[in-house]
Amino acid sequence: MTRRHMTFYGWVQGVGFRYRARHAAELYGCTGWVRNEWDGSVTMEIQGTEENIDRVILAIEAGRYVKIENMDSRTIPVESEERGFRTR
Repeated sequence: MTRRHMTFYGWVQGVGFRYRARHAAELYGCTGWVRNEWDGSVTMEIQGTEENIDRVILAIEAGRYVKIENMDSRTIPVESEERGFRTR
């Protein structure tokens, strides 16, 4: 189990990014949250297996209008009591 703090840049707001993130996270059993930022980026904290987190990212990228141009990612401490994935 791992947790990542990720920031996505590109065409990531107004294109269903957060909806796809929540749906994919629920599909692959990941927890965490996703939110739009004032600068046009999207921030996400996601927790699960490395494989399932990668699946979530691939599912988001498969969105018709989503275009991730750059992504920052770092590993952060796991939140063992967290349940579900929410949009902020």
